[in-house]
Amino acid sequence: MTTNVNYKIFGDTSILVEWQPVITKDILSDVLAFKSKIEAFYTSGIEITTAYNSLLIVFDDFRINLTNEIENLKQIYSQKSKRKQSNSTLWKIPVCYEDEFGIDIKEIAAEKNISVDQIIALHTKTVYTVFFIGFLPGFLYLGGLPEELAMPRKAAPRLKIKKGAVAIGGDQTGVYPVESPGGWNIIGNSPLPFFDITKDVPCFAKPGDAIQFYSVTKKKYDDIKTLVNANVFQIESEDYNG
Repeated sequence: MTTNVNYKIFGDTSILVEWQPVITKDILSDVLAFKSKIEAFYTSGIEITTAYNSLLIVFDDFRINLTNEIENLKQIYSQKSKRKQSNSTLWKIPVCYEDEFGIDIKEIAAEKNISVDQIIALHTKTVYTVFFIGFLPGFLYLGGLPEELAMPRKAAPRLKIKKGAVAIGGDQTGVYPVESPGGWNIIGNSPLPFFDITKDVPCFAKPGDAIQFYSVTKKKYDDIKTLVNANVFQIESEDYNG
């Protein structure tokens, strides 16, 4: 447990808790552990949103004394608790990296002086950590991208990125859950739905989970898409302890 944690009032009914401004699995673990402690203490009347190295607590009651609540949170954070066994999940995500979908992959290969096959091998061998979900509903910010694949975002973002586009932005990778503008480098496409509002849990993954991509042909991509549209495809997954 780290002790370098800062608390600040954030609006009329919220408190922002911040850790060191770095992206690490240890800090993420501390953020998620604190989130669990807070939820166990309050049980209701709050909403918590986590990010790489922060969490935001929003209280339902506008009459709440936020200064007092900061003191409560400090006490909650300092409490020792028995470490629970991880309930994280490793999700196996199919991706088609063929030219139709990987519209920037050859450019990356030329920039890095490596082959497209090497890019695919590097991208699929890694187990990525889900640090948080945003800027679009279901957009997973994944840490752990191999240094060899890091690419700056495009200076001129595209106005339309295809749903399911698998992309690299800086030292991260992610998947566009819906069609949207975007400036990341597109290397493939996944046929899976990353956000489905018709389901009780619209996004299957959560912060602390892990993602590993695997390469599929266009035919396999189309077959999976058919199963997804029929609502019968099951994402391969397993328990994960990091």
